Amino acid sequence: MSQQSNTPLLKIEDVTKVFHIREGFSTTEFHAVDKASITIEADSPKIFAIVGESGSGKTTLARMVLGMETPSMGILQYRDRVLAELSNKELKQWFYKEVQPVFQDPFAAFSPLKRIDHYLYETVRNYKMASRKEADAYIDSVLREVGLTLAEVKGRYPNELSGGQAQRVAIARALITKPKLIVADEPVSMLDASLRMSVVNMFRKLKEENQVSVIYITHDLATAYYAGDQVAVMLRGWIVEKGTSEQVLGNPLHPYTQNLKTSIPSVNVSDAWKEKIDLAVVEADEYTRTGCKYAGRCPFVMDKCHNHIPPNFVHEGRAVKCFLYEDPETMAQAALGEVVVT
Repeated sequence: MSQQSNTPLLKIEDVTKVFHIREGFSTTEFHAVDKASITIEADSPKIFAIVGESGSGKTTLARMVLGMETPSMGILQYRDRVLAELSNKELKQWFYKEVQPVFQDPFAAFSPLKRIDHYLYETVRNYKMASRKEADAYIDSVLREVGLTLAEVKGRYPNELSGGQAQRVAIARALITKPKLIVADEPVSMLDASLRMSVVNMFRKLKEENQVSVIYITHDLATAYYAGDQVAVMLRGWIVEKGTSEQVLGNPLHPYTQNLKTSIPSVNVSDAWKEKIDLAVVEADEYTRTGCKYAGRCPFVMDKCHNHIPPNFVHEGRAVKCFLYEDPETMAQAALGEVVVT
């Protein structure tokens, strides 16, 4: 496959995924992802973190990047090719070799009836990464990149491994094809705190030493800030703020991102949450409202937020989907907490 030097590794342009949900005799359109745009350049490997609450569209976006879902609208392009235009042969022999997944539950990715090394040998064989004689040495070299050896896992079943070991094997399986992009969907959410950082550090090492870009999908702001070079914050299918991790998570501009940051539970009992929220009501309202999806929870809501969808404004070098950044006067009022709530 040819590639021009200025062609992005991945370009997601106004991508939308619509599901149709039947309710009795009627059908409702549900926009799981709504006009999302992300670009990852090919010449500089990045960890691009996508963060948001459950139901924000993170996993649906990941499934579209992996070719597991087809966008309803918009363009999803890998290198110089539109994914929807790839043949099955191109998907299997080229795309799936260069773009590899790592899922949330490593045990769900492996059959309990098959030895764990079966998947490693199978991947080597399917993509012709090494000869039969060289397979052991090649697999061992890849496992060592994730802190394991073939001797440690050969002949063992998934249930004989710890969660951390199983996730490392899953990452090693993805690395066997020498991918350019790894899509990791909540890869540390099922691990304890000590193992989370080891896996996150592994992604950083792979970026630096193997020149692999990573889409890191998570609800964990701490690991997103630590690992991510760039961050996109999703809310009910929208990307509401996008920029570097220092910008977006260090000094958030969108009211939703600010809320996410301040909603991390404190170890101080006096700072515990006091407000009770009916999440079912909140979620239904945010999916169906006609204006800004965050208007029902936003402390800075204005009249136009109820009826108009905010465009993406560029402020301080990042994209923010919020009317607060439409003009300098409103921004100044928001900074002082003086925007009139209606």
